[in-house]
Amino acid sequence: MAPSTEIASMDNILHHITTSNNVVALNVTIKNCLPKDARDLILSGSLSSGQDPLNVLDARENSLGILYILAARLQTMTTPPTWDFIDHFCQVFNPEQVRHAPERVVILLAGILRLASHYQNMRLSLPSLRALAMRYPTSPTHLTTIHTRFLLVCAQTHSFTHALPLLLNHQITDIATSLTPDIGYLDNLIYHYLGGICLAALGRWAESEDYFEVCITAPGVASALQVEALKKLKLVQLIRQGSTSSLPKYTNNAILRAFKNSPYHAFVEAYPSNVDKMLSVIEKDRTLFQTEKNAGLLSRAWARAPRWSLKKLTRTYVTLSLGEIGRQVGIKNEEEVRDLVLSMIEEGDVYATLSDTTVTFSDPPQSFTKEQVDRVLLRAQQECRELGILDLETGKSKDFLSKVRSTIC
Repeated sequence: MAPSTEIASMDNILHHITTSNNVVALNVTIKNCLPKDARDLILSGSLSSGQDPLNVLDARENSLGILYILAARLQTMTTPPTWDFIDHFCQVFNPEQVRHAPERVVILLAGILRLASHYQNMRLSLPSLRALAMRYPTSPTHLTTIHTRFLLVCAQTHSFTHALPLLLNHQITDIATSLTPDIGYLDNLIYHYLGGICLAALGRWAESEDYFEVCITAPGVASALQVEALKKLKLVQLIRQGSTSSLPKYTNNAILRAFKNSPYHAFVEAYPSNVDKMLSVIEKDRTLFQTEKNAGLLSRAWARAPRWSLKKLTRTYVTLSLGEIGRQVGIKNEEEVRDLVLSMIEEGDVYATLSDTTVTFSDPPQSFTKEQVDRVLLRAQQECRELGILDLETGKSKDFLSKVRSTIC
């Protein structure tokens, strides 16, 4: 459709937005009936009365029209909207309307980031980006570039708690190429890598482990980012459980080889009992750990090593003196050993009694509440439903079916 001069004014555009009862037709009109080289300039203008069209339109009823205007203003930066308006729009827009113009959502995303950078305060963008990421996709399981950019800002500004509602409640299983046309393979890796970082920073070790593993095991050519995710995953596992777990067999071998050739592997092999070896690795490669932003995780793992060494002793011994425990876990001072034992008893990490200088270990009680069992069963049922949906979608995939046929033939 050729551009038309009939609507090439803000007044006429507003008329179309407020009178149209067909969102598809409205999208075609705004997109194709304005001169491409002047579209954003026209959309950034005021009404002939001097009014701001954003103050006239309703964010819920006229979401598509506002999206075009908002994206244009953030693109041209001639009359940028207020943060209050941006936040309000992102919280209440009609998702079905804005999904008709995914390219404008991409421009809106870039504009929000640009405006926050202009004010030298990237945290300003977080409420809007989170609302967009959680409300725009057709399903909570769909990944968009909004997700990736949002987590990047969370990580850069250390605003990790902002990411929790998205990371804990929106488990990604599909990449929404139709919703953000600029999305690529790396967005999936970056999103799960950054998700692991945010969760680790908050001490959510189990969830962090899950996110890093998704990044590492994603199919495709091995990338440096996956190797970095593996380094962090192994440290998180040491912190959480005192040992590392095997990755799925389909993990790219190139990633595993790269890790084995790193000092992280040497640290893992020595953990938690070989204190001298661990210290040697830390001292020798301290600069590398700092450069790769893993010094914090490494320090946390090192600090917890005596606890895991003591926990391993409970599997072999029933009674030990504080001095014997100290020699086994690498602590010379008996008072420090006493404090460690008492701390672990108090936190439920070990079940034991301390009498003078002797520690007697006992088996932990096996007890689960009805609420805990119900939660586990509910989660299992949810995951079964999700896997069933994925199985059906995979079975309908032309690429998958063609690969199956070629394998059989």
